[in-house]
Amino acid sequence: MTSKKQRLPVEPVRLAEMVAYQEGAIVSRTLLDRKAGTVTLFAFDEGQQLSEHTTPYDALVYVLEGTAEITIEGTPHRVSAGEGIGLPAHRPHAVRAVRPFKMLLIMVRE
Repeated sequence: MTSKKQRLPVEPVRLAEMVAYQEGAIVSRTLLDRKAGTVTLFAFDEGQQLSEHTTPYDALVYVLEGTAEITIEGTPHRVSAGEGIGLPAHRPHAVRAVRPFKMLLIMVRE
């Protein structure tokens, strides 16, 4: 996974334009990284995935473009542009790009 640091935008911006697709890869760009949580943009090429894992924090995924399959505790959910889904802390989840997609991940630390 390729990562690029970026400051939080202070003027209106199209978030999807702040991260670019890369063939055969997942690209991320951190917008905010604080003790209270993180805000990160991701661009997944078609077929790319994050294998099942857990985190100790709640998170919210908001899909900016494309379509993803987000599996939570073994149940797959198809999530498309304009839709969001919560990822509860300590519950296994995975992400797979059904087609190229971009998402905003907001993770809240306790």
